[in-house]
Amino acid sequence: MRILFGKLYIYIYIYIHTVYADDLFWLIFVFFYVYLSDSSPKNENSDIQMTCKAKFCSLFYLDINECETIQQACQGEMKCFNHYGGYLCLPRSASVITAPESSSQSEPSMPVESNEAFNPCPVGYRAQGDTCVDIDECELDTHDCQPSQECINTVGTYTCQCPDGYSKIGIECVDIDECRYRYCQHRCVNVPGSFSCECEPGFQLAGNNRSCVDANECEMGAPCQQRCYNSFGTFLCRCDQGYDLGPDGYSCNDIDECSYSSFLCQFQCVNEPGRFSCVCPEGYELVGTRLCQDVNECETGVHQCGEGQVCVNIHGGHKCVSSNRCQEPYIQVPENRCACPVVKPECRDLPFSIVHRYMSITSERSVPSDVFQIQATSVYPGSYNSFRIRSGDENEEFYIRQINNISAMLVLARAVTGPKEYVLDLEMVSVNPLMNYQTSSVLRLSIYVGPHAF
Repeated sequence: MRILFGKLYIYIYIYIHTVYADDLFWLIFVFFYVYLSDSSPKNENSDIQMTCKAKFCSLFYLDINECETIQQACQGEMKCFNHYGGYLCLPRSASVITAPESSSQSEPSMPVESNEAFNPCPVGYRAQGDTCVDIDECELDTHDCQPSQECINTVGTYTCQCPDGYSKIGIECVDIDECRYRYCQHRCVNVPGSFSCECEPGFQLAGNNRSCVDANECEMGAPCQQRCYNSFGTFLCRCDQGYDLGPDGYSCNDIDECSYSSFLCQFQCVNEPGRFSCVCPEGYELVGTRLCQDVNECETGVHQCGEGQVCVNIHGGHKCVSSNRCQEPYIQVPENRCACPVVKPECRDLPFSIVHRYMSITSERSVPSDVFQIQATSVYPGSYNSFRIRSGDENEEFYIRQINNISAMLVLARAVTGPKEYVLDLEMVSVNPLMNYQTSSVLRLSIYVGPHAF
C-alpha cells in the first residue's frame, strides 16, 4: 500500500503473523521506504550526490544484504529479513508482503532484488491461485523427523511424534519399559513399543489383559485319564475305583486285586480293568460275589441218569447208581434194603441186611471230623449193640465212636483230598444173651470226597 505523506511516498510493508493456537492475528508495521519526489533538488552541501532520471531518484550507493554478509545475523528461532539500508529479525513463520502500486500513479517503482523473504504465502503454505494452501511436509518428505519418529502434518507446519510405547529423549525415540510400573499381576514381558502380561502356570489372563485368574484346567483339556478336580492355580487327577494313579500324576493303572490276596475268591480270582471277579469250577455256582456252591444236578434235572438208575449228587457233580444194588445171595426188599434169607446156607456168616447210603464231603476237611451218624432202626429188649467198620478202611482214615446202645458216629481221622471215593461197610452187631441170639446188619456207605475244599 502506498500513502502520500507531504513530499514523501511511504510504502508500508505489512507482516501478518498467524498464531494457530488461538487464531489471533496481529499487524506489525515493519518499515517504510522514502522515495523523493520527481522534483527533488540537488543538495550542494551533501556528500551524497543524487541524480533524478525518469521521474525518480536513486542513490549512488547499493544496498548491502546483511542476511547474507553477517553470520548468524538473527539468533534462536528468529529469521533474517533484508531491506534497503538494514535488516529485520522476525519469527521464522513471519512473511513480508509488499503492497501493490496504485493504478493512479504513473511513477515506476524501484526494482526490488528477488529474495526468499518475499514469499507471497506464510511459511508452511504454498500459493495456489489467489489463495495459500498448507504444505504437507510429511507427504513430500521435507520434514526432519528421525527414522524412529512419526511425522504428523499440521496446518502450516508439522510435528514429530514417537510411536505408542516410546518416549522422546533428545531427538530420538526410546522404548518405554512399562514393566517397571508393575502393570501386570504376575509377570511382565517388555517388547519394543509395548509389553505383555503373563500368568503363572494354573492361571490365565483376565479380560483386562493384566490380572490373572484361576484357569479351570479340567475344562481346558487337562491330561487326566479319568477324573479331574480343579483347584486354585492347579488341578488334581484322580482315578476310578480299581485303578491307581500313575507316577506321572495323570494316567491310571489297573489294580490287580487278585495279586494282593488269595482269599478274595473262594475258588479263582479273575482280574479285570478296574475290578475283579470270582469264578467257580464246573459243577459249582457263584453265591454272592466270591463264594462257590455245589450245583445239585439231581434237583435241577440236568443229570444224565437213565431208567433203573438213581441220581446221587456229590460235590462238583453227580453219580448215577443202580436202583437195585443187591448181589447174591441178597435179595431186594422194601426201603432199598438187601436181605440175605436165613434159608440160604451161605447167609449164615453174612450180615442179615445191607442198606446202601451215599454222601459227599469236601477236600481238606479239618480232622477229627464227624462224618456220619449210625442209628439202629430196630431195638429188641435185652439186646446189646456194638458198631464197627467191617470193610473199606484199609488205610485207617476213619473210626467209629459209639454214642450209646443204639447209635454211633463215623469220624474222619485223617485229612483227605479229592476227588476220591470210599465204600465203607458199617456194621451193627446185636447180641441178646437172654435169648442166646446174635445178628448183624450193614450200612454200606459210599463217601465221595469232592475236588475242592468247598
